[in-house]
Amino acid sequence: MKMAIMGAGNIAGKMASTIAKMDSVEAYAVGARDLERAQKFADTYGFRKAYGSYEELAADQNIDLVYVAVPHSHHFRAARLAIEAGRNVLCEKSFTVNASQAEELIRMAEEKGVLITEAIWTRYMPSRQIIQELIQNGAIGDLRSIYCNLCYKIDQVERITDPNLAGGALLDLGVYGVHFTRMILGDAEPEIETSAVFDHGVDMAETITMKYPGNILVSMQFDATCASDRIGILMGTRGYMEIQNINNPEEIRVYDENHRLTAVHPVPEQITGYEYEVLSCADAIASHKLECPEIPHSETIAVMKILDRIRKIWKYEIPDVR
Repeated sequence: MKMAIMGAGNIAGKMASTIAKMDSVEAYAVGARDLERAQKFADTYGFRKAYGSYEELAADQNIDLVYVAVPHSHHFRAARLAIEAGRNVLCEKSFTVNASQAEELIRMAEEKGVLITEAIWTRYMPSRQIIQELIQNGAIGDLRSIYCNLCYKIDQVERITDPNLAGGALLDLGVYGVHFTRMILGDAEPEIETSAVFDHGVDMAETITMKYPGNILVSMQFDATCASDRIGILMGTRGYMEIQNINNPEEIRVYDENHRLTAVHPVPEQITGYEYEVLSCADAIASHKLECPEIPHSETIAVMKILDRIRKIWKYEIPDVR
């Protein structure tokens, strides 16, 4: 599979270093805002072609999959450009800045007959299935509550503090918590309460509480100005489960109701964790599917609607650039 990357920043570099170690994927092309930047990236990561614009990249008919790795604010434009050129798209999280953009992109991709899927890597990881099987097998009894946090000190990164780049903690960090919760609880609609701290015109920290049917409570905390243990805890009637790092699970620990450690479940070794979403895209493309089973279009839209609801409570809206 010939893969191309739109963007030449840090996350693009991580994907490039991943596919360099995948036998079934060719690092084919990279596109950036100028040719010098793209060529430097191509030389660093071994891409065959470099383009000085996203338009030139999208026009290359040899590309099987375009990975969109530009800031959140530009996801819609970049993905639309690729779709209009007939390219399959793997678009970084958060998929778009709001649900309306997500719905429009997905509609365009379906009309064009190309794949589009969200690069929310935790959806594709083997750890997801391990967690689900433990819950289904009654490892902690009936689930009663969920807690998770994800905090990184990233307030020095320009795009995080710029409203025009769709900055803030919610789209960069909070999206992981919403996906984490929905992977466990499914698609039921929760009640939501939330508060946030704003600086630079964007949300830099927030707490979010959700109440799901069956009186299951979810508590989440995200912060772009400090670090945290990134833990996820699932609490049940017979014990609890700790997921070490909800952003890329490293280990799953199960405790009984008396706080005794009863089992430790390692996760498979990985290249970076990005390889799973790429492999899923390759399978979907080979099968002529327009979405990946790990994150159906309906689920991407549902998550974006929850993020929209949270911002509505804050009375905050991100500029909608199309």
